[in-house]
Amino acid sequence: MLRGSKVGLRARHEDDIPVLQAELYDDVVTHSRAQGRPWRPITPGSAHSPLIVDDTEQGHVPFSVVELDGGALVGTAVLWGIDNHSRSAHIGLGLLSSARGKGYGTDVVAALCHYGFVVRGLRRLQIETLADNTAMLRSAESNGFVREGVLRSSAWVLGEFLDEVLLGLLADEWKPDPKG
Repeated sequence: MLRGSKVGLRARHEDDIPVLQAELYDDVVTHSRAQGRPWRPITPGSAHSPLIVDDTEQGHVPFSVVELDGGALVGTAVLWGIDNHSRSAHIGLGLLSSARGKGYGTDVVAALCHYGFVVRGLRRLQIETLADNTAMLRSAESNGFVREGVLRSSAWVLGEFLDEVLLGLLADEWKPDPKG
């Protein structure tokens, strides 16, 4: 398990899937704001759930996020679009509603940076988020990510186009938390 100061990133367990599906996937608004594809209902227990991990997929590494104090499941995190040639990847995360506002997002981004830069030897990490997602912007910038641009009207979300902010961080700019 990768450890931050408040949360850990571990492999997805089978019993995580129903919780993540109910709290993150089945919430149409949350899913629509977090994903670049339209929401559609998925039958509970379906073998086609996007929350099921394919351990053979090398370019997409999903984690379950758990509290270090007690081990409660609090969300999901992913390093995706891993490009071993350019040594880059994208970061994504989703927290259960009960886990928001506790600083977990910042800790998840830090743990994903450690995984990307130290464990995987990547050179660049990137985040794309909706321009009004202040929590993700704050989590990214607290970890040293720099706003590189705005993708105007690039995300179709529940009937309207929204701007996305593109943030990037290079390995030599990253400053890991000395306490973590």
